[in-house]
Amino acid sequence: MENIYEEHAKVFKALCDEKRLRILELLRGGEKCACVLLEQLDLGQSGLSYHMKVLVESGIVESRQEGKWTHYKISEKGSAFACALLKDLTTQNTFTAEDNCCK
Repeated sequence: MENIYEEHAKVFKALCDEKRLRILELLRGGEKCACVLLEQLDLGQSGLSYHMKVLVESGIVESRQEGKWTHYKISEKGSAFACALLKDLTTQNTFTAEDNCCK
């Protein structure tokens, strides 16, 4: 069961950084080459690489190689999973008051 929480934490880690949120905003316009992201963000190559690694490991972003450059786009499957996860975690369970009582 611990493994499922690690996977869920990857999604939230991807969303808890302002630079990664900015990257996602840029990717909303469609697939972008790393060179384009570097031009538009105040990040060096290693910084962008780290943030993209976090986003790709979360499943929210997909990557593909073309020559020496990597291209990134938002994953429909990954973003749907992130939305469903947030909804599941923030939807109250339906149980009786007795279930919530210390006896």
